[in-house]
Amino acid sequence: MGILNVTPDSFSDGGRFAAVEAALRQAERMLEEGADILDVGGESTRPGAAAVSLDEEMARVLPVIERIHAELDFPISIDTSKPELMREAVAAGAGMINDVNALKAPGAIAVVADAAVPVCLMHMLGQPRTMQTAPQYEEVVADILGYLGRRIAECEDGGIVRERLLLDPGFGFGKTLQHNLALLRDLEAFQALGLPILVGISRKSMLGGVTGRAVDGRLAASVAAAVMAVERGARIVRVHDVAETVDALRVWRAVTDAGVDLN
Repeated sequence: MGILNVTPDSFSDGGRFAAVEAALRQAERMLEEGADILDVGGESTRPGAAAVSLDEEMARVLPVIERIHAELDFPISIDTSKPELMREAVAAGAGMINDVNALKAPGAIAVVADAAVPVCLMHMLGQPRTMQTAPQYEEVVADILGYLGRRIAECEDGGIVRERLLLDPGFGFGKTLQHNLALLRDLEAFQALGLPILVGISRKSMLGGVTGRAVDGRLAASVAAAVMAVERGARIVRVHDVAETVDALRVWRAVTDAGVDLN
């Protein structure tokens, strides 16, 4: 899943693809590099990010989705927590919804049930503006498993068929470095929920915490984390650096499929 932020303030690429033409060129680039899905977002969810109005978020993403849908054969995901935008984005050509708030906004479940498209439910402790203020868990993996299990049940009760649900443990969303490392180490535990796992670690501060590198120096760490996530059961990795991640996963897949003959 290639990341396309049409925002002025995203932590890694804010402002670079805000114009429709620039966004289209970046979408073309990621498609050529091997992305399978394009995730378009119009509101930054980095720690401390300011909220964006519905009108502003729509103005940022809908023209981009419409243009990409018209010109490229590329599945599009809309990264939003606003039910009204979910509905409009699907009408504009999005075929998936990626919600960091796990459809907790009033009316969100009904909108997605009616849209009949896949949706990713992510775990977040708190809200983007405050989520990194001393996050605490009884046991991080078990707590998030319990949360996602409850969200699955709420969605099914609201009319969303289970086959359209994906799950994201929410790296960096209300987690310390140690919480994030534990989640990646034990990612296989989330397979117990029986749904595809999406992981977004690309360029995040947890990688800076391990390597000491700034955002623009985290390519190697991002690729390594993506491979580890896939090894532990992730079905989708959400990344900024598509070509490098695709190459790394091709090598991993070739070795995995070939097996190892020790004789």
